[in-house]
Amino acid sequence: MREMITKAIEIQNELEQFIDPVKREYLPKFFKTGKGQYGEGDKFLGIVVPITRLVAKQYKNEPFEVTAELLQSEWHECRLCALLMLVERFKKSDEKGRKQIYEFYLSQTKRINNWDLVDLSASYIVGEYLKDKSREDLYRLAASSLLWEQRIAVVATAALIRKDDFIDILRLSELLLQHKHDLMQKAIGWMLREMGKRDKELLVQFLEKFSKVMPRTMLRYSIEKFTEEERRYFMQR
Repeated sequence: MREMITKAIEIQNELEQFIDPVKREYLPKFFKTGKGQYGEGDKFLGIVVPITRLVAKQYKNEPFEVTAELLQSEWHECRLCALLMLVERFKKSDEKGRKQIYEFYLSQTKRINNWDLVDLSASYIVGEYLKDKSREDLYRLAASSLLWEQRIAVVATAALIRKDDFIDILRLSELLLQHKHDLMQKAIGWMLREMGKRDKELLVQFLEKFSKVMPRTMLRYSIEKFTEEERRYFMQR
């Protein structure tokens, strides 16, 4: 265990070489870390994502114990690095390895606790793994009381949408239609928009049925790629 902690410290030290003081001051405000905000208490070193991704690629084959140690870090970039390590490892793994990564990922959801951590990992692990499997875990996550697990369920469908598999985003959107949190409204609207890029008629059918009761943020995101006239039509409803 001591060896694993030492390796996690080594990875953090690697990241710290790329601290940007300007980013360190800006990121806590951008990710809403103030009292009562969704990212309350999160701390940032001030490292841009492309650099974190490069470090993650360098250490992608480290065992789960190292990844788990990084996910316990108070530093946002350490947690992100851990998740990007899993994403990179998942790409190169066989079915057994992917299953292990998937199960480990779902065991760590309490530490996947900001929107970018979800968005940069959920579709590439959860969504990719479930492409040819039961989607039961998506609905379990969607029913969670934890905002980030709900977002994982929705964002994971991006991988399915890329394969023209739309049933789960439609079902999840209907289940979460009245979600009160702005971050979830944006996520659902974002996935509906991506679906609409591939099947606009299906999105229009969904909107004709539900646009009158959708939160406006969710609706606005879902119709971003529509013409001005089409956007006006749905917003006025």
